Amino acid sequence: MKRLPALDTENLRSKLKLRVLTSHKLLASGILTSSLLLSPVNSFPVQANVPALTLTLTLSDRLSGILPQQVGSLQPAQEDKITQILHDIYGLHATAQLEGNRLNQSYGLIGAEQHLMRYPGDSVPNMAPGRGAWGYVEDPEKEKYYVAVQTLYLPDWTTRLSYLRDWYKFRKVVVVNPNNGRVVVAVIADSGPAAWTGKHFGGSPEVMSELRLNVGMQKGAVVLFFVDDPQDQVPLGPLEYNLEQSTKS
Repeated sequence: MKRLPALDTENLRSKLKLRVLTSHKLLASGILTSSLLLSPVNSFPVQANVPALTLTLTLSDRLSGILPQQVGSLQPAQEDKITQILHDIYGLHATAQLEGNRLNQSYGLIGAEQHLMRYPGDSVPNMAPGRGAWGYVEDPEKEKYYVAVQTLYLPDWTTRLSYLRDWYKFRKVVVVNPNNGRVVVAVIADSGPAAWTGKHFGGSPEVMSELRLNVGMQKGAVVLFFVDDPQDQVPLGPLEYNLEQSTKS
């Protein structure tokens, strides 16, 4: 029997990215139908009915031209560009600094965390031995999609403890895997990881799964921004459509 050639996944991904870029050029030329908004490649808002694969490849491609090769502190101009890209593609308002507060790092390594207790006596597989930094996480969705951030290393954590503790409690964030364009909206429900681990964030089992970082070393580079959502309208979980366009359709 003649053996079929092995699937060249890298070549397939390159072709998919090429198709995305080609579609964008057609859009700017006015060839696509009026169901999409006409705008240049670098700033057009993506419609809600665009396939999720197109969105993730677009995001990954655009971030590759902004992020450094190694995780570390980003320049304000880089953070501003990422904010604009997230809004262009997903209709999401997210920033590295919100209401004067920011983490020490917005581009770092995330590692796998365990489930957090939702109530006294709660017991599920892969559960942390104690409660999270803000106690029980009673909302199942918040426990499902949570992250840990290094609040203890903030320069003003001890001097502004009462304010910052409340501000960060269940604060909504967006986590982006720049290597594959996967995006997850989560809340801050725990503090950590410790600096000696070399990691800057922690993610629940579901967050890591959605980011496709739940295999092997179970860690990877991510961008983590605060979501500006005072009306609590942005749902938790994987983001696979444009929020603003979905409300208009």
